[in-house]
Formats: sequence, C-alpha cells, structure tokens
Amino acid sequence: MESSDNILYNNLKEAFLLREDITFLNFGSFGATPKPIFDAYQRFQQELEYEPVQFIINKGPQYLKESRVRLAEFLGCKADDLVYVPNPTYAVNIVARGLDLKPGDEVLSTNIEYGACDRTWEFYCAEKGAKYVKQEIKLPIESKEVFLADFWKGFSEKTRLVFISQITSATGLILPVKEICEEAKRRGLLVFVDGAHVPAHIHLNLTDLNADFYTGACHKWMMTPKGSSFLHVKPEHQQQLDPLVVSWGYKADFPGDSQFLDYHQFNGTRDFSAYLTIPEAIDFMKWNDWWGVAEDCRMLVQKWLPRLCELVGSKPLAPVTDEFIGQLGSIPTRCENPVELKQILYNEYKIEIPVMVQNNQVYIRYSINAFNSEDDLVKLEKVLVELKERKLIF
Repeated sequence: MESSDNILYNNLKEAFLLREDITFLNFGSFGATPKPIFDAYQRFQQELEYEPVQFIINKGPQYLKESRVRLAEFLGCKADDLVYVPNPTYAVNIVARGLDLKPGDEVLSTNIEYGACDRTWEFYCAEKGAKYVKQEIKLPIESKEVFLADFWKGFSEKTRLVFISQITSATGLILPVKEICEEAKRRGLLVFVDGAHVPAHIHLNLTDLNADFYTGACHKWMMTPKGSSFLHVKPEHQQQLDPLVVSWGYKADFPGDSQFLDYHQFNGTRDFSAYLTIPEAIDFMKWNDWWGVAEDCRMLVQKWLPRLCELVGSKPLAPVTDEFIGQLGSIPTRCENPVELKQILYNEYKIEIPVMVQNNQVYIRYSINAFNSEDDLVKLEKVLVELKERKLIF
C-alpha cells in the first residue's frame, strides 16, 4: 500500500472537509475524515474499480493484512488477534451470539451503555435464557472507588461476563476498565470492553488491558472513513465465535492460517477500502502530533464543562479530570422535546451537536477536535442562554 505525501498543516481545520457554515461539535458520533485519509480512501476505491477481481481476490487480502499489522502496532497487540468489522455493534453481535451462555447465566453491565449494545445483549440473553444486568451507576460519579463499588454490587454467583464501555456514549465518561478487568479476572469472569470511542482519543494498549474481547471504532477518533472498526479476541476464545454471516470462510476450500480471520473477515462482496486507510490515518496522526492535539482538545473540554453545566443548572457527571473526562463533555439538562431541540440547534443556530436521552435524563454532548476552537464553545454558551430564555431548556 502506498501512502500519500504527508502534509503538515499550519491550521488543522484546513485538513478537514467539514462545511464552514456549521459549528461541528459532534465528532463523537461518526468522526470526520481529513483530506489525506479521504484521498487514500478514494485511491483504493479507484484501484478496486480498475480491476475488481484482482483487487478483491488477490491484492485485497494482502492489503488487509498490512493494515491490520499497522493497527496492531498502534493498539499494542498481535495482528492475527484482530479482525475488521463495519462497526462495534457488529462486533458485539459476533461475541454475544457466539458465547456459550446457559439459562440463568448473567451478563453484568451498567445502565449507561450504548443503546444498540444494550439491545444486542437483551436479544441474545433472551434467546439463551440468560439475564442482562444493567447495574445502576449513581451520577454524578464521586470517585473511581465509588464507581467500582457501585458496579460490583451487580455481581452474583451467576455472573459469567462483564460488558462495559471504556468511554460511554451519552454521558461521555471514561470508566476505569483496567481495574474492572483485573477484578473480573480475580473472580473468574470474562470481560468484553466496548471501546468505540477509545482509539486515538485516549491511549490504549490491548495487551496491558488484558480484556478477553475488545471492540473499537477507527471511523471515530482515528478519523478513517465510515464503516471501519475492529474486534480483538484473545486466542483462547477465537474458536468459539461462529461467523455472524456464514460465507466462504466457513469450512474454507483454501483455509488460511487463522480460522478466526477466515470466519469473520470476508462475508460476501463489499468495498473494504475504508479498512485499508488505517495506516494513512496513523501516519496523519503521527505527522501532526496527534496526542498533543488531543491534550489541547481535552483541556478545552474540561475548561468549559463546569461553566456550561452551571449555565443550565446542572453539574458535570464526574470529577473534571483526565481520569473521567476526555474530548467529550455531556451537559445534563431538561427539555420537553429532545428531538426538536436538536433540530433547532442545527436548523436555527447551525450547530451540529447531539441531544441524547438516557434513563430519562437529557444530555447535550459536545465533542472537541483539531478543527474546533474556543470560539465554538463561546457560541454554544450564547445559544444555551438564548434557549433558556426561550424556555426550550430549563
């Protein structure tokens, strides 16, 4: 795979294709792809169309392997323990379907998980006679120790698996998954970490974390094109995961070195060019000192979160430190119609920002990345004041 020429941008906002008339505070949902990465994406797509058969059958598998090797280096794991999937929800379905859960078994989670994953576990637990336990987490979180104590109250002798987000969606909180993995191992439990928001958001070393299963999105904070994510599975668990879509890799005519990859990597014809841009994304981040960029963004989120919460009469959901808050800030608020509020924010004020509901609580969640500036949060503050005056939030 050839990499495009690296470009060092004086202003990283110039690297992105986002509309200039929109204040984009919703990087957390689907990310946004910088021009060099998007150019690489289109080059792969063009190569695919120039010779589809050769690309899909011959070059594609080698490209995928090269991409997985680079991603594995970035994540601190072995390449053959990674498989590409379109999104983390797809990965959760693979594991939830493949686990040998028995009637009466329990999957321990929290009540602040991503809705699609909640639905996945509820579906497969119901099918297998198991129980999905959504342990209540008291918000705001007082400390890591209090969170862990609250979480483990959901444990019972029937618990078989822990499923937990490393960074939550609606509440935007970084959770202490390292400590949860360590305690789970002491209790003889499997652990599946949903790290959809983690890669390139906070540092991640999968070998050190030691979760049995881990899924993350590359199309969020790693900035690759949409539909590129991964599932990491420890070798001792790979054999039990059947393919979610049965295709040529099952009982393959020409099996590869890994049944795990055979079963899950190729599931029929699709354009997998987005997966192949991951090395380009890693190079882009390295070239532009991305961890320095992330630190600046995190500091901006943390600076403004108490102020914005106070403006709407609420408090941050956890101590405003690196331990809990990264590049996502969720503002608890109240409103009568969250869907309408989001439309007003976009249509009237040209702010792209999610208004999310979880456990009957409304959150306005802002994301900060390289293209944002403090002016964006000044604008959000002014808009929130006006929304209060209009009694659209209270």
